Amino acid sequence: MKTLYLCRHAKSSWSVAGMSDFDRPLNERGLRNAPFMANLLKDRVERVDAIVTSPANRALTTAQAFATALDIPVARFTEDRAIYHADRSTLVHVVNNLPNNAQRVLLFGHNPGFSELLFHLADAGVRVMPTCGLARIDFALDDWGAVARNTGNLVWFDYPKNHSGQE
Repeated sequence: MKTLYLCRHAKSSWSVAGMSDFDRPLNERGLRNAPFMANLLKDRVERVDAIVTSPANRALTTAQAFATALDIPVARFTEDRAIYHADRSTLVHVVNNLPNNAQRVLLFGHNPGFSELLFHLADAGVRVMPTCGLARIDFALDDWGAVARNTGNLVWFDYPKNHSGQE
């Protein structure tokens, strides 16, 4: 069995005029929500074998908060430029090429691609992943290369606004 966690980056800042989209940092809310959601995942006692993230500042910062909370060593943390503003088909390709020795992978990226990927892999009625939204999808497969449309089962979906005080 393979498990894929999808996490959209936390809320980013638009406060610096002229800053490139790639370099945008998290805003105050994002800096609160990323560690909050990371600790929720830790409290679920979910094991993560690897983290793969978009290298964009806001996604990378979100992923680093999770890596810290989950005690994921640098050797199991990868940046993949293909995830930055990827469409659904590119993201499926990224998933299909995950290393098969990793059973449980946490992927960080952006909308609309992540919402489309979630809907594509596990059509469970989630249309939009909010910022710092986190989903667990299980696949009754032994090979990431076999992941395709509707092969996943959405086990749970959570996001900061589900929890009081995390707006």
